[in-house]
Amino acid sequence: MDGNLLTIAVAVLAFLAIAGVGLAFSGGDKEAARKRARAIGTGSTLSGRGRGAKVMDESAKRRAKTQEMLDSLRKQGEARRRSNGAQTVKTKLVQAGLEVPLSAFWMFSVLLGGVCAGLVFMSGFEGLTIAGLSLKSRPLLVLGAFIGGGFGLPRFILNFMINSRHKKMINQFADALDIIVRGVKSGLPLNECIRIIAKESPEPLRSEFATLADNLAMGAGTERSLSMFYKRVPLQEVNFFMIVLLIQAKAGGNLSEALGNLSSVIRSRKMMREKIKAMSSEAKASAMIIGSLPFAVGLLVFLTTPDYIMELFRTETGHVILAAGSTLMFTGIMTMKKMINFDI
Repeated sequence: MDGNLLTIAVAVLAFLAIAGVGLAFSGGDKEAARKRARAIGTGSTLSGRGRGAKVMDESAKRRAKTQEMLDSLRKQGEARRRSNGAQTVKTKLVQAGLEVPLSAFWMFSVLLGGVCAGLVFMSGFEGLTIAGLSLKSRPLLVLGAFIGGGFGLPRFILNFMINSRHKKMINQFADALDIIVRGVKSGLPLNECIRIIAKESPEPLRSEFATLADNLAMGAGTERSLSMFYKRVPLQEVNFFMIVLLIQAKAGGNLSEALGNLSSVIRSRKMMREKIKAMSSEAKASAMIIGSLPFAVGLLVFLTTPDYIMELFRTETGHVILAAGSTLMFTGIMTMKKMINFDI
């Protein structure tokens, strides 16, 4: 009996010893596994933080680079605006789309001045007297007509042609950007999209984008080609287009999305211009009526009683009244023009 108990006790102790050894080894493995898990978790966290910090650093560097480029482009834009403020006649001829040499423009100016001087000379106008100041020198009047016709009138015509061309360019520019957006989304390169605009668009968009495409094809570089484009067409919309392309070329980004947003902005600016034009049309009509009223009344008085109205041109007092009235009319017209014109 005692032998049986002893055998059972030895067996139980042996079982407990084996179980204890197994638990010890298994517990060590679990602890090691837990340590390894903690190490892996810590490593992955540090790795994730490292990747996040790296992405944040790259984003910050990109924002800093973009801001630096914007500051540089802003300074360049200010320099271009200052240079455009002192434009030469040759630059204005290019902006008007006139492919004529500068000598031909000066020849036309001299011819026009001669025509104006000849008309004054042949009219027999003897001058007038204002506040005791006599302007009856016939050569002086002919010289004044020559200067006004030779220098003032050609520049007025040139500025009118430039403004008319710029209006057409603004109306067509958003459509050109949409062509580039669709071409880029379909996989075409930028130069090919510009070529499509040069082939399919109406004037003046056709010629300007054809020149831009030729400059890019000849290796002038994106920045230089766009600067020449802005010099030929100094519009705010072209400046926006140039900034977007330069930022995309140097800092990268989604070109189609950027140009799509720019197209929306340009269309919004166009709608705002049309809205302002509609809202100020009544004021413009009133200004035109008020400005033409003195001339209409003077013509009616001349048709009914010509001797009464001619006293303004025959006497010195009438000359003073005409000079004062003309000054007041000019001041009023300029004031109304300033009030109803808006730059966007």
